[in-house]
Amino acid sequence: MDFGLVLFTSDRGIAPARAAKIAEDNGFATFYVPEHTHIPVKREAAHPTTGDSSLPDDRYMRTLDPWVSLAMAAAVTERIRLSTAVALPVEHDPITLAKTIASLDHLSGGRVSLGVGFGWNTDELADHHVPANRRRTVLREYLEAMRALWTQEEAGYDGEFVSFGPSWAWPKPTQPKIPVLVGAGATEKTCAWIARHADGWITTPRDLDIDTPVKRLQDTWAAHDREGSPTIVALDYRPDPDKLAHWKEIGVTEVLYGFPDKPEAEIPGYIEHLAGKLAALSLT
Repeated sequence: MDFGLVLFTSDRGIAPARAAKIAEDNGFATFYVPEHTHIPVKREAAHPTTGDSSLPDDRYMRTLDPWVSLAMAAAVTERIRLSTAVALPVEHDPITLAKTIASLDHLSGGRVSLGVGFGWNTDELADHHVPANRRRTVLREYLEAMRALWTQEEAGYDGEFVSFGPSWAWPKPTQPKIPVLVGAGATEKTCAWIARHADGWITTPRDLDIDTPVKRLQDTWAAHDREGSPTIVALDYRPDPDKLAHWKEIGVTEVLYGFPDKPEAEIPGYIEHLAGKLAALSLT
């Protein structure tokens, strides 16, 4: 079982490049960043944790572009994987996003994973002309179209929301396959979507007891005749030896901790202390 770190990026606090270097130097496997292009002031969508239009953190309004952030991180690291928790692909043009991700994977030596969400903020999606009741379909088509561009010498796609004729697009990703993980509540519907279209699941901050959803996803995965097991990334807040040992036993592949929202000078010591606690558990 691996351990990763997520930085809730913003235009204040520690820079992604500095955070990623600290994460790599302390042995963490993956560095994650989130995405919101903007937050509409007037909106009807309720935040999943507050239950209303209020936001739990003002950094939602201040997030940095994830791909610029990860490119900066790639330039100062060598081994740590680079991912999103989570990105919103449907808020981009799929052809240019495919180029961006392929370029990052190429330049980083094949270190990119793609954590995606369906988008809780439907008002944000609406500004990108994504109908809320079709967002899963839009995401599926975007992923299919991007995979075509990543893997085919002459790629084309003909869908309801994405359509383009045979095209050349390089660079291809260094990896044979860009892993795609879905960050969402693991309902039966979402587990089936993951089993058909993705490679694993990222838990949400609301998922405190994950035994049932992990088993649901694993059973759905097998029912769809997928080989191996799904990747499961579990969000955690503080290391507990018994809980982490149990998560490893049930099939969690990576546990994700957040950078503290503290002055930059305090962060290296915090991360070093966290890494020491995790190393002492011998769960990797």
